[in-house]
Amino acid sequence: MARRLRPVELDFVESAPLRLVFAAEVSAPPKAVYTALADDVAGWSRWFTGVARSASTQGGAGREVRLTGGTRFTETVLAAEPDAHYAYRVDTTNAPGLRALLEDWRLTPSGDGTRLRWTFAADGPAPFRLLLTLARPGLGRAFRESARALDRRLTRP
Repeated sequence: MARRLRPVELDFVESAPLRLVFAAEVSAPPKAVYTALADDVAGWSRWFTGVARSASTQGGAGREVRLTGGTRFTETVLAAEPDAHYAYRVDTTNAPGLRALLEDWRLTPSGDGTRLRWTFAADGPAPFRLLLTLARPGLGRAFRESARALDRRLTRP
């Protein structure tokens, strides 16, 4: 059953009780990376590890995401700055323990490619935060694998 989470704004990325930050370099330019993040939401399942299905809603102002294990999210897009910044918060989910979640993607040029930084900002009870902290290596691995898959997808001849 879906539960409504606490609505947070962009400043939550700095104030969240738990912040996991991951970075990777991709050879695709920021414009291509941004397009994959913000404009091709349905394509996330082809490159982001664990995403089974995703769809843009509300004319691009929202998203619906289903993970391979059955976890579901409805989200509101909070930032959509072409070639630079894409962020969304989770409004409802069936994931237990979560009180608030915001994911923030920053893109900066790096040579001919892009430096991609993903911040996973969350709140939940102490045991939930501990569990996420312990899951950090796995989330980091999933992010790096996803960044490589995205890069392959965007730089295919």
